[in-house]
Amino acid sequence: MGDFLPYGRQSIAEEDIAAVTEVLRGDWLTTGPAVVRFEEELAGHTGGTPAVAVTSGTAALHVAYAAAGVGRGVEVVTSPLTFVATASAAALHGARVVFADVEPDTGNLDPAAARAAVTSRTKVVAAVDYAGHPAELDTLRAVADSAGALLLEDAAHSIGGSWQGRPVGSLADLTTFSFFATKNLTTAEGGAVVTALPELLERARAFRNHGLVRDRAAQRYPDEGGWHQEVHAFGLNYRLPDVLCALGSSQLRRLAAFKRRRAELHARYDKAFADLAGVRTPVTRDGADPMWHLYPLRVLDGRRRALFDHLRAAGIGVQVNYIPAYWHPVFEDLGYRRGLCPNAERFYAEELSLPLFGDLTDANADRVIDMVRTFFSG
Repeated sequence: MGDFLPYGRQSIAEEDIAAVTEVLRGDWLTTGPAVVRFEEELAGHTGGTPAVAVTSGTAALHVAYAAAGVGRGVEVVTSPLTFVATASAAALHGARVVFADVEPDTGNLDPAAARAAVTSRTKVVAAVDYAGHPAELDTLRAVADSAGALLLEDAAHSIGGSWQGRPVGSLADLTTFSFFATKNLTTAEGGAVVTALPELLERARAFRNHGLVRDRAAQRYPDEGGWHQEVHAFGLNYRLPDVLCALGSSQLRRLAAFKRRRAELHARYDKAFADLAGVRTPVTRDGADPMWHLYPLRVLDGRRRALFDHLRAAGIGVQVNYIPAYWHPVFEDLGYRRGLCPNAERFYAEELSLPLFGDLTDANADRVIDMVRTFFSG
């Protein structure tokens, strides 16, 4: 069978280890210069949009929704074809989550479905760049604007990508990134919120750090003493430490190489399966320059589970991304029912993520290809 092949994994080089070691030998483990440096370097990949580093992609969503003023009595329109955090982070603020269906080919939020879902209560339209393919952010921007809502791009999969020539991070009011181990670059755990709007940026920074107000000019009781700090609005501790930001800065220097390698592997799979009856390969829309995080093969005729079991038995760590968010019992218990978004449910029923990561060798990719083709020829 050979060694188990994961569907995603980190790519750590000696320079990453050296960057982390340098911080460990220095004066700052957290809230120091490596955080500022990482945030500044991130902005170099988002069209200059300022960044706020946080502890995870989920934290980024929670912070972004807080900055947007999401709370009780408002609605967030989003895609169900995503990791649950895109929806749960809004629900944790007290918002009502409204799921709108996805496009049958990309798996991204369908602008027409989003348009039908927005109301006067919509605070945020949250698109997801599924598998690394950017959502139709220009059209979705018009949908959000029509409702007086903010546009959020959950770009956990897509840092380094672009839509219609504009980099991911420069298109939405708020963009969130994830730097989990399997993502396109990693800080082990980590994420970021980016926004060009000063008020949202200020709120995001405050929520990341308990809502603390240290500026005397902004304090209600500035004469308390030199030690004084105040909380005017609740926040949490979502600070990403220097040691992890140093890893992130080092990884950013290889982001372009990671993107090239993922694109090569994606094309290798496309070519290998182009003539294979029983599967459908991912699409790339005109104007999209994806940063491929997943290779979402579509397995037709109800055979996805059988192929999943076949590949896992062969030591190939395929995954399914994702169960529709409202299928989770926590949403079911809130009254959400299956059948709500037929395209998303059909996509889920067919989707199988093949191994895709920067250090995946051609030989191992060919091993995956051979095992998939063997399944269909058997």
